[in-house]
Amino acid sequence: MRLPLSPNKEDWLKSKIRDIPDFPKPGIIFKDITTLLKDPESFRFVIDTMAEQCSEFKPDYIAAIEARGFILAAAIAYQLEKGFIPIRKPGKLPHRVTRQEYALEYGTDCLEIHVDAVERGHRVVLIDDLLATGGTAAAAQMLIKTAGAEVVGTGFVVELSFLGGRKKLLTKSEETFALITY
Repeated sequence: MRLPLSPNKEDWLKSKIRDIPDFPKPGIIFKDITTLLKDPESFRFVIDTMAEQCSEFKPDYIAAIEARGFILAAAIAYQLEKGFIPIRKPGKLPHRVTRQEYALEYGTDCLEIHVDAVERGHRVVLIDDLLATGGTAAAAQMLIKTAGAEVVGTGFVVELSFLGGRKKLLTKSEETFALITY
Protein backbone atom coordinates (compact mmCIF):
# COMPACT_ATOMS: atom_id res chain seq x y z
CA MET A 1 0.00 0.00 0.00
CA ARG A 2 1.23 3.49 -0.79
CA LEU A 3 0.04 6.33 1.33
CA PRO A 4 -2.06 8.78 -0.65
CA LEU A 5 0.60 11.49 -1.00
CA SER A 6 0.05 14.05 -3.69
CA PRO A 7 2.63 13.94 -6.51
CA ASN A 8 3.89 17.34 -5.33
CA LYS A 9 4.36 16.07 -1.74
CA GLU A 10 6.12 12.91 -2.96
CA ASP A 11 8.42 14.96 -5.22
CA TRP A 12 9.11 17.31 -2.28
CA LEU A 13 10.10 14.36 -0.06
CA LYS A 14 12.26 12.88 -2.82
CA SER A 15 14.05 16.22 -3.12
CA LYS A 16 15.07 15.87 0.54
CA ILE A 17 16.83 12.53 -0.05
CA ARG A 18 20.42 12.56 -1.26
CA ASP A 19 21.72 9.97 -3.74
CA ILE A 20 25.19 8.59 -2.96
CA PRO A 21 26.61 6.77 -5.98
CA ASP A 22 28.70 3.62 -5.52
CA PHE A 23 27.88 3.17 -1.82
CA PRO A 24 28.29 0.75 -0.16
CA LYS A 25 29.76 -0.81 -3.30
CA PRO A 26 30.17 0.10 -6.99
CA GLY A 27 26.92 0.22 -8.96
CA ILE A 28 24.68 0.94 -5.96
CA ILE A 29 22.96 4.31 -5.58
CA PHE A 30 22.38 4.72 -1.83
CA LYS A 31 19.28 6.67 -0.81
CA ASP A 32 20.55 8.79 2.09
CA ILE A 33 17.70 10.00 4.32
CA THR A 34 19.97 11.96 6.68
CA THR A 35 19.29 15.05 4.57
CA LEU A 36 15.54 14.51 5.06
CA LEU A 37 16.04 14.01 8.81
CA LYS A 38 17.99 17.24 9.24
CA ASP A 39 15.19 19.28 7.65
CA PRO A 40 12.63 19.95 10.43
CA GLU A 41 9.66 20.29 8.08
CA SER A 42 10.25 17.07 6.15
CA PHE A 43 11.20 15.12 9.31
CA ARG A 44 7.99 16.24 11.06
CA PHE A 45 5.95 15.38 7.96
CA VAL A 46 7.43 11.87 7.77
CA ILE A 47 6.86 11.16 11.47
CA ASP A 48 3.33 12.58 11.47
CA THR A 49 2.34 10.73 8.30
CA MET A 50 3.86 7.41 9.36
CA ALA A 51 2.35 7.71 12.86
CA GLU A 52 -1.09 8.30 11.35
CA GLN A 53 -0.72 5.18 9.20
CA CYS A 54 0.63 3.10 12.10
CA SER A 55 -2.29 4.10 14.33
CA GLU A 56 -4.69 2.49 11.85
CA PHE A 57 -3.11 -0.90 12.66
CA LYS A 58 -3.92 -0.45 16.38
CA PRO A 59 -0.46 -1.58 17.55
CA ASP A 60 0.72 -2.30 21.06
CA TYR A 61 4.33 -1.65 20.04
CA ILE A 62 6.41 -0.05 17.31
CA ALA A 63 9.53 -2.06 16.42
CA ALA A 64 12.48 -1.02 14.30
CA ILE A 65 15.65 -2.33 12.75
CA GLU A 66 18.84 -0.51 13.67
CA ALA A 67 19.98 2.14 12.97
CA ARG A 68 17.94 4.55 10.84
CA GLY A 69 14.74 2.68 11.67
CA PHE A 70 15.32 3.56 15.34
CA ILE A 71 15.18 7.28 14.59
CA LEU A 72 11.80 6.96 12.93
CA ALA A 73 10.17 4.31 15.11
CA ALA A 74 11.11 5.89 18.43
CA ALA A 75 9.47 9.16 17.39
CA ILE A 76 6.40 7.33 16.07
CA ALA A 77 6.09 5.26 19.26
CA TYR A 78 6.37 8.41 21.36
CA GLN A 79 3.69 10.18 19.32
CA LEU A 80 1.33 7.18 19.55
CA GLU A 81 2.13 6.56 23.24
CA LYS A 82 3.28 3.02 22.45
CA GLY A 83 6.36 1.09 23.49
CA PHE A 84 9.42 0.85 21.26
CA ILE A 85 11.11 -2.51 20.46
CA PRO A 86 14.71 -2.44 19.14
CA ILE A 87 15.84 -5.14 16.71
CA ARG A 88 19.62 -5.19 16.54
CA LYS A 89 22.70 -6.78 15.04
CA PRO A 90 24.29 -9.60 17.11
CA GLY A 91 25.92 -8.77 20.42
CA LYS A 92 24.21 -5.39 20.95
CA LEU A 93 21.34 -6.37 23.25
CA PRO A 94 22.24 -7.00 26.92
CA HIS A 95 19.62 -9.63 27.87
CA ARG A 96 18.80 -13.08 26.45
CA VAL A 97 17.93 -12.91 22.78
CA THR A 98 16.43 -14.89 19.98
CA ARG A 99 18.05 -14.52 16.60
CA GLN A 100 17.19 -14.82 12.94
CA GLU A 101 19.73 -15.32 10.17
CA TYR A 102 18.96 -14.11 6.67
CA ALA A 103 20.61 -14.29 3.28
CA LEU A 104 22.56 -11.47 1.74
CA GLU A 105 23.79 -11.27 -1.82
CA TYR A 106 27.09 -12.81 -0.63
CA GLY A 107 26.71 -14.64 2.68
CA THR A 108 24.37 -14.18 5.63
CA ASP A 109 23.63 -11.69 8.38
CA CYS A 110 21.68 -11.90 11.61
CA LEU A 111 19.26 -9.86 13.72
CA GLU A 112 18.34 -10.28 17.38
CA ILE A 113 15.49 -9.31 19.70
CA HIS A 114 15.16 -9.75 23.46
CA VAL A 115 13.27 -12.93 24.29
CA ASP A 116 10.86 -10.91 26.46
CA ALA A 117 10.41 -7.98 24.07
CA VAL A 118 6.86 -8.98 23.17
CA GLU A 119 4.31 -11.54 24.29
CA ARG A 120 1.80 -13.71 22.51
CA GLY A 121 -1.05 -11.63 21.17
CA HIS A 122 0.80 -8.30 21.05
CA ARG A 123 0.26 -6.28 17.89
CA VAL A 124 3.47 -4.83 16.41
CA VAL A 125 4.18 -2.45 13.54
CA LEU A 126 7.69 -2.74 12.11
CA ILE A 127 9.35 0.44 10.81
CA ASP A 128 12.51 0.95 8.78
CA ASP A 129 13.84 3.66 6.52
CA LEU A 130 14.07 1.69 3.28
CA LEU A 131 12.71 -1.47 1.70
CA ALA A 132 15.11 -2.86 -0.89
CA THR A 133 15.40 -6.64 -1.39
CA GLY A 134 13.34 -7.33 1.75
CA GLY A 135 15.70 -9.74 3.50
CA THR A 136 16.33 -7.63 6.58
CA ALA A 137 12.68 -6.65 7.06
CA ALA A 138 11.50 -10.24 6.56
CA ALA A 139 14.02 -11.45 9.17
CA ALA A 140 12.80 -8.78 11.62
CA GLN A 141 9.19 -9.81 11.00
CA MET A 142 10.11 -13.45 11.65
CA LEU A 143 11.77 -12.49 14.95
CA ILE A 144 8.60 -10.71 16.08
CA LYS A 145 6.46 -13.67 15.02
CA THR A 146 8.79 -16.19 16.70
CA ALA A 147 8.53 -14.17 19.92
CA GLY A 148 4.77 -14.75 19.74
CA ALA A 149 3.52 -11.36 18.57
CA GLU A 150 1.65 -10.48 15.40
CA VAL A 151 3.18 -8.15 12.81
CA VAL A 152 0.10 -6.11 11.91
CA GLY A 153 1.86 -3.58 9.67
CA THR A 154 5.20 -2.66 8.16
CA GLY A 155 6.22 0.83 7.08
CA PHE A 156 9.07 2.48 5.24
CA VAL A 157 9.98 5.97 4.13
CA VAL A 158 11.38 4.66 0.83
CA GLU A 159 10.62 1.57 -1.21
CA LEU A 160 12.84 0.52 -4.12
CA SER A 161 10.03 -1.36 -5.83
CA PHE A 162 12.19 -2.58 -8.71
CA LEU A 163 14.03 -4.87 -6.24
CA GLY A 164 10.84 -6.75 -5.29
CA GLY A 165 11.42 -6.75 -1.54
CA ARG A 166 7.72 -6.56 -0.72
CA LYS A 167 7.31 -10.15 -1.93
CA LYS A 168 9.53 -11.45 0.90
CA LEU A 169 7.55 -9.80 3.69
CA LEU A 170 5.17 -11.67 5.98
CA THR A 171 2.70 -8.78 5.94
CA LYS A 172 0.19 -8.54 3.13
CA SER A 173 0.38 -5.71 0.64
CA GLU A 174 -2.39 -3.77 2.39
CA GLU A 175 -0.45 -4.08 5.67
CA THR A 176 2.74 -2.64 4.15
CA PHE A 177 3.23 1.02 3.32
CA ALA A 178 5.91 3.30 1.96
CA LEU A 179 5.79 7.07 1.71
CA ILE A 180 7.72 7.25 -1.55
CA THR A 181 8.66 4.71 -4.20
CA TYR A 182 11.42 4.54 -6.74
